[in-house]
Amino acid sequence: MSGDFGVVNQIEFQGRSFAGASVSNYGVVHTGDVVYTKSPLKANPYGIIKANKGKTGIVSVLYGVYHTRENANADFIQMYFEQDARLNNYLRPLVNKGAKNTLLISDTDALEGEVCLAPTFDEQKAIGQFFTSLDNLITLHQRKPNIYTGGYYAE
Repeated sequence: MSGDFGVVNQIEFQGRSFAGASVSNYGVVHTGDVVYTKSPLKANPYGIIKANKGKTGIVSVLYGVYHTRENANADFIQMYFEQDARLNNYLRPLVNKGAKNTLLISDTDALEGEVCLAPTFDEQKAIGQFFTSLDNLITLHQRKPNIYTGGYYAE
């Protein structure tokens, strides 16, 4: 899982697998599941939360995998936690830091915080689609025309 790219196929993303010799205790992540990684990042010292927008795969026991209820949209949940401050404020009271900066939190405890969702699945989906479109539009406008090749480049 990547802070920038979300849930990704490790082999396609990094060119190799980091899985152990046995994956029998790994969790299965289906499309639309929400995944929490307990790996601290600079901007997210308590881990990150992302939705699996790709194919079904597996993750190590270091990840919490959650199937959304029928009234919750995984894309909306990811969008909700995209803001670092909101994610950190949610996780800070739930996580204990152990030796060597390890995050000590059970998969169940990671669900104990409060999240403010739009009332219906359809509203969550519409809001998620709106922000995805807005992100795409911002990305498009950040590209500058390259007068030498007739193409575009990103800053």
